[in-house]
Amino acid sequence: MDVVVKVAWFAAGVGLVGVVLDAAVRSLVLPRGSVVTLTRIIWLSTRRVFNVLAGLSKTYEGRDRVMALYAPLTLLVQPAVWLAIVLTGFMMMFHALGVSSWHSAFSESGSSLLTLGFVHPRDLPTTFLAFAAAGIGLGVLALFIAYLPNIYNVFSRRELLVAQLSARAGTPPSAFDFLIRVSVIDELEELDPVWRQWQDWFAEIEETHTSQASLIFFRSPHSDRSWITAAGVLLDSASLANSTIDIHWSPYAALCVRAGYSALRTIADFLGISYNADPQQTDPTSIAREEFDDACRRLSEAGVPLKSDLDQAWIDFNGWRVNYDAVLVGIAGLTMAPYAFWVSDRSLSRLRLPPISPRRRRRA
Repeated sequence: MDVVVKVAWFAAGVGLVGVVLDAAVRSLVLPRGSVVTLTRIIWLSTRRVFNVLAGLSKTYEGRDRVMALYAPLTLLVQPAVWLAIVLTGFMMMFHALGVSSWHSAFSESGSSLLTLGFVHPRDLPTTFLAFAAAGIGLGVLALFIAYLPNIYNVFSRRELLVAQLSARAGTPPSAFDFLIRVSVIDELEELDPVWRQWQDWFAEIEETHTSQASLIFFRSPHSDRSWITAAGVLLDSASLANSTIDIHWSPYAALCVRAGYSALRTIADFLGISYNADPQQTDPTSIAREEFDDACRRLSEAGVPLKSDLDQAWIDFNGWRVNYDAVLVGIAGLTMAPYAFWVSDRSLSRLRLPPISPRRRRRA
């Protein structure tokens, strides 16, 4: 084989291995969100398959069962693809070092990478290459095995607060049910601990759901619950509390909203969802004034005290909602979130998803 060709094959092999090492480090080790092209290709490819399978279902329940497998299976496919690429890279390098048959190069690469040892290197360069392949193969698998427990620990912490929300906001949750229930138990003036708790939750979501982006697509154990619908309900509840409900203005509610839209915007940046970074208070959102008025009537009929000037209340509420509306609806649509008022119901028409069953709408 010509020397130039050998160098080209070896360089190509090194390049493939380098791509995988870069993806593994940035996906599993780097403590910050980083868009990795190879990882993105894997997740988008499997998502297309799951979109087709989910589209075969005529109900949300069926679609949820399909999509519940998307993140776990893709997370397992990811290291398999990495190892396949590394195997191909070392096969090229073994071929460049004189292993003339591609079949022999494949066997030697696989034997070394998976530490099977049924093929023995013939000289010092191929022995060194075999050691390198074994080290990389074991390293990638070790990183991935260590990564999984951390993913599920973070998932459990996230879902604990999502599950607790159902006591106040119902299942599926809504901001109206949240405010009505806390009004019934005379907690409207005592919500600051709730806002502080969710402010911490949003801060953790912002960090974990970009550095460990697969968490975005992990679905809740209960089909009616979702981290993104829970986020939307809390943001709307805090926004309504400070704009529309006749109680003392809470700085903790305001901080909760700010922490929330900051977290969702960071996740949206990672996912490539567009939004206006500097919206105006009067910019339109997915909530119409008529919907706001209907919500106010519902709250008033349930005995929740409202401010006298609902025109100003609408302006104030819209001023809060405009900060998170686009990213909330975008993430809800991308994750195929379960039905929830003013959250995932905003994205159903544009995504052309299977309809929500009538039973679920009544329960909302």
